[in-house]
Amino acid sequence: MSIRPFRDIKRRKTKVIKVGEVKIGGDNPISVQSMTNTLTTDVKATINQINEIAEEGADIVRVSCPDKESTLALKEITKHVSIPVVADIHFHYKRAIEAAENGASCLRINPGNIGDENKIHEVLKAAQNNDCSIRIGVNAGSLEKDILDKFKEPCPEALVESAKRNIKILEDKDFFNFKISVKSSDVFLSIAAYRQLSKVTEYPLHLGITEAGTFVTGSIKSSIGLGSLLMDGIGDTIRISLSDDPTQEVKIGNEILKSLNLRNRGVKIISCPSCARQAFQVIDTVKILEEKLSHIKTPITLSIIGCVVNGPGEAAMTDVGITGGGKGNNMLYLSGIQNEKVLTDDIINKVISEVEKKASELKN
Repeated sequence: MSIRPFRDIKRRKTKVIKVGEVKIGGDNPISVQSMTNTLTTDVKATINQINEIAEEGADIVRVSCPDKESTLALKEITKHVSIPVVADIHFHYKRAIEAAENGASCLRINPGNIGDENKIHEVLKAAQNNDCSIRIGVNAGSLEKDILDKFKEPCPEALVESAKRNIKILEDKDFFNFKISVKSSDVFLSIAAYRQLSKVTEYPLHLGITEAGTFVTGSIKSSIGLGSLLMDGIGDTIRISLSDDPTQEVKIGNEILKSLNLRNRGVKIISCPSCARQAFQVIDTVKILEEKLSHIKTPITLSIIGCVVNGPGEAAMTDVGITGGGKGNNMLYLSGIQNEKVLTDDIINKVISEVEKKASELKN
């Protein structure tokens, strides 16, 4: 059971590319990405972090490859992870070639700063020979000098002109297996740039507000920026850039998609902020349940409401629901129907049991 969305989002139609086994664009699910913050040369630490990121629900991961040792490390890293790896490359074309040859499923580059046409051609040839896609990564903080001179400052038109220039570089070499991003740390600039770009290209778009900040600040900026674009049907893959643990980026990314009914994964909890009417400690209960139900990947809706004002209405629209009642007698709802009374001390164990049971039913 799930709440019927008030508005269905009509996604923009884009070309389909592949990053490893993950399809990007078209009608494929919007994928969630993150990036490691370990030294790529520390193979064990990088593998462990990638697997943690994957367990949290990421579809793709990016690693920085600033030197030859890092690109060579990809060969061992990619053997021990379950999601495709994107190599983040800047300036040196040989790093891109090495990454493609050592297991990267995608290269994040700016073709304009890789070098002359012969070097770009070598990179594209390596990508084609190794079934490796490319992300054109335009960033407001690293625009080409002549474009900055023309527009005087980073602006939507400047980002889009850079993207179009780099698109042409790849297309002129008959390379079409790529996606594009036009990121900025400014929410308004990012939104405007992506909206303009979506009107002039059909390639899939990678969304992000770059260098968004700490967990709270970055999550809010990303939710506003990416949410606005996603509601317009723009975006095929996303990354939340936080100064925090990479798994938190994945968590926020999935929550944004869940809130827009664009993708469902795991338990979606609807809970009240609590007040003097609550029959049990809602905030503490939700925190415990969120942690103890994090292992469930099946889409399930759960409502935890402290009193009978909104509780029955919310429970009627969720798979499992608890509504606070008098004298410690709270009501359990299953598939929107009253099922049984539950004592306050038993709420957590009972909800976990019912959610796990529902997950098993849906999986089978």
